[in-house]
Amino acid sequence: MVELKAGDKAPLFTLPASDGKSLRLGSLLGKKEVILYFYPKDNTPGCTREACGFQEALAGFKKAKAVVLGLSKDSVASHQRFAEKFNLSFPLLSDLDTEVCKAYGVYQLKKNYGREYWGIVRSTFIIGLDGRIIACFYGVKVNGHVEAVLATLKEAQTARKRKKPQSK
Repeated sequence: MVELKAGDKAPLFTLPASDGKSLRLGSLLGKKEVILYFYPKDNTPGCTREACGFQEALAGFKKAKAVVLGLSKDSVASHQRFAEKFNLSFPLLSDLDTEVCKAYGVYQLKKNYGREYWGIVRSTFIIGLDGRIIACFYGVKVNGHVEAVLATLKEAQTARKRKKPQSK
């Protein structure tokens, strides 16, 4: 499985979301930058802390004109219960067949207590307005991650503003 890197085109997708609608990544491009985070399972301790961390930082992402999307292979119904239980106001996307997870290189062979199994490696991607990946975070540890993503987004936006030619 190939992992993506900064500069790669983000794989496009359309997936069902926790709000009952379908979300098409292509519909966001050119309008907002996208924070796409992959997590293993609804209602588990690490995934709950991560989701709540993104929710707590949502105002900062909105101020930076970015949208947050969570993605796992859980069902839409599971996502709806998870979002309701923790007051998550951003979409959670359901990738039941793991095709999007595979396209982003996050569906990998994992090991836990000597047991091997396929699962989602906690990962986050910042996708730019042009549909290219600004930054990839594979194998994320929850503590401090949301803050690191927001800081990386702001750094990328600042760098982009500096590169823009000034009008006379």
